[in-house]
Amino acid sequence: MNLKHILLYICTFFIFTSLSAQEKNIQKQAITIGESVTFQSSILNEKRTLNIYLPESYSKETTKKYPVIYLLDGSMDEDFIHIAGLVQFGSFSWINMVPESIVVGISNVDRKRDFTYPTNNKKDKEDFPTTGGSAKFILALEKEVQPLIAKNYRITNTKTLIGQSLGGLVATEILFKKPQLFDNYIIVSPSLWWDDESLLKATPAAFQQKKSIFIAVGKEGPIMERVAKELYYKLNIEGEKNYTLNFKFLEAQDHGDTLHLATYHAFEAIFKKDK
Repeated sequence: MNLKHILLYICTFFIFTSLSAQEKNIQKQAITIGESVTFQSSILNEKRTLNIYLPESYSKETTKKYPVIYLLDGSMDEDFIHIAGLVQFGSFSWINMVPESIVVGISNVDRKRDFTYPTNNKKDKEDFPTTGGSAKFILALEKEVQPLIAKNYRITNTKTLIGQSLGGLVATEILFKKPQLFDNYIIVSPSLWWDDESLLKATPAAFQQKKSIFIAVGKEGPIMERVAKELYYKLNIEGEKNYTLNFKFLEAQDHGDTLHLATYHAFEAIFKKDK
């Protein structure tokens, strides 16, 4: 073995020794942004999971109460992580776009069932064989999910709902039929084509309290774009005036990536304080 090989061996030995020492000194722990709650729904007759984001101050300011943002399609592998991150970012003091809030991500079991009301359209029934369960889902939100959150977390009375696509359809249904369940509605790319657009022909229930409604759609094809705009026009012309109404067309986004930017704009429109 010549000198070059000896030096190479010594350098390799010290490198591996150093890396081994570093590995021993590394400490790993899970990153926690909240908690997951599973409960048995008697209305839906199944177990349901809620993913809960808690603001950083929640464990420190033990008397403070927080508004709640309810997120449809709120599973960990769906929209919960990025919307919770947006809420955290928007609540930084130097951003001041949205108040510190609890985010409740409602995990899906069968979104095609839960987010749709019964349809008379033959193709709808073929494409969505489990369809028609939105009434039970809405009742579960009202009678089980909201009371669970109120009982177990320090919350204010301010509640916001975020729904996209079929989630936007059921969010619109709630707005029309049980508007008192939420104060703010963020409705993105709503699938109002459902049942031959029957919901657009319905008359919304009277709003007993002031609401903020934000509607958005991306470059998603003529039908999706038209029904979202028709919802805005319907509320703007036919609706009562005890609510604020905003519409955003996101020309650079499509159905897959509209939600995040739409929610950012919605937070600005609904929550941001004048500086």
